[in-house]
Amino acid sequence: MAQLSPLLKQATPVVVDHGEGVYLYDVDGRRHLDFTAGIGVTSTGHCHPRVVRAAQEQIGKLIHGQYTTVMHKPLLELSERLGDVLPAGLDSLFFANSGSEAVEGALRLARQATGRPNVVVFQGGFHGRTVAAASMTTSGTRFGAGISPLMAGVHVAPFPYAYHYGWDEQTATRFALKELDYLFATMSAPNETAAFFVEPMLGEGGYVPASTEFLAGLRERADEHGILLVLDEIQTGFGRTGRFWGHQHFDVRPDVVLIAKGLASGFPLSGVAASRELMAKAYPGSQGGTYGGNAVACAAAIATLDVIQEEGLVDNAAERGRQLLEGARAVGEKTAAIGDVRGLGLLVGSEFTTPDGKPDNATAQAAQKAAAERGLLLLTCGAYMNVVRMIPPLVVTAEQIDEALEIWTDVVSSVTK
Repeated sequence: MAQLSPLLKQATPVVVDHGEGVYLYDVDGRRHLDFTAGIGVTSTGHCHPRVVRAAQEQIGKLIHGQYTTVMHKPLLELSERLGDVLPAGLDSLFFANSGSEAVEGALRLARQATGRPNVVVFQGGFHGRTVAAASMTTSGTRFGAGISPLMAGVHVAPFPYAYHYGWDEQTATRFALKELDYLFATMSAPNETAAFFVEPMLGEGGYVPASTEFLAGLRERADEHGILLVLDEIQTGFGRTGRFWGHQHFDVRPDVVLIAKGLASGFPLSGVAASRELMAKAYPGSQGGTYGGNAVACAAAIATLDVIQEEGLVDNAAERGRQLLEGARAVGEKTAAIGDVRGLGLLVGSEFTTPDGKPDNATAQAAQKAAAERGLLLLTCGAYMNVVRMIPPLVVTAEQIDEALEIWTDVVSSVTK
C-alpha cells in the first residue's frame, strides 16, 4: 500500500471531511476554526457557494484547454477583469499554477528584458521551493538545504525587521537601504542588477511589514539604475491586508506584481503581471506551461473577484484585521513570552521570545499545538519558527474573531505559566 512521503510534516492532526466558510469539519464531525486558510489561499472561505457553482458549471463545459494551443473564455475574461484591479500600467499577464512558477517566470522576464544577470532579494523573504525560487528564499535554511549548488546571481540585502535588530522602524529602514547601497558597491553593480524581488510584508519570514520609506528607497534606486521592482504579492494580494494589494499601504509603484494564493479560492492558479512593453522585451516562447491558466481555475478566480468585490471583503479584512491585531496585541501585552505582535489586515503574527530576548520556538510550537487541540488551527513562521500566525479567510466575522481570540488568550496563558 502506498503512503504519503514521510518528509511531509503536518502542522495539525486534523483529517478533514469538509469545509464551510471559516470552519473545517473533521472525519469525526468536530468543527475547527480555520485561521490558516490553506496558508492564505481560501480567501472567500471554504467552498463559497458562488465559487463552487462557477467551478461546477465550467467543469461541464471545458476542464482543460491548453492556453498556448487554444484560448478559452474564462482565461480571457479573467485577464480583462484583473485589468480592473491591477496597479496602473500592468496590463499584460502570464498565468501559471503556483507561486514558485510565478517567481521563476518573473525572474526569466527580468533577466531577458534587462540583459542583466543578477537579482537582489531581501533577508527573510520567501519566494518558493523550486530551485530558482529556493535560491531567492532566505526565510529559512530548510527551503534550500541539501540541493546545492543553488542558482547563481542572487544577492541578499537586509529587510527592515525592526524587532529582530532591536531598533525602531526608521533606524532599521535606514540601515537596510544603506546596506543595499553597500551591496551595489561590493557584490552586484547596479548595471548588472536586473531586479529587486521583495514582499510588501514578509510571509514565511515572520509577518513583518515593510515601510513606506523602505519601498520608496527601492523605487528610487530602481528608477535611477534601470532595475525592475518586482513585488511578490502572492500572500499579501487580493484583499488580505485590508487593501487590494499589500503594497498599497506604502504608496509604491511596482514594475511587476506576482499573484497566486487567494486568487482562485483554492484552485491552483498564479500569475505574473507587467506592462505590455516590458513583457515584449523577453524572448518569444519563453512563457508557457501545460496547466497554466486552467479553465476551471480561471472560472473560480472570476467568481472569487466577484465575491471579494460584491461582499466588500477588502473592507472586511481591514476592519476584522484591526480587531484581530488589537486583540492579539492585548494578549501580547500581558504575556512576557510574546515579544512583538504585528500585522496588516488578516495577517497577524505573535513572536515568542525568551526572557533574554532569544527566539522561543518551544513556546510558539506549544501554543500552536494547544490551539489546535482547542479547535483553532494556526501556523508558525519565521526563521526560528517562533512566530504564530493568524490567517483567517476574508469572510471572517467579528464573532469568529472574538471566538479565536478567546481561545488564543486561554492557550497563551496555559503554555506560558
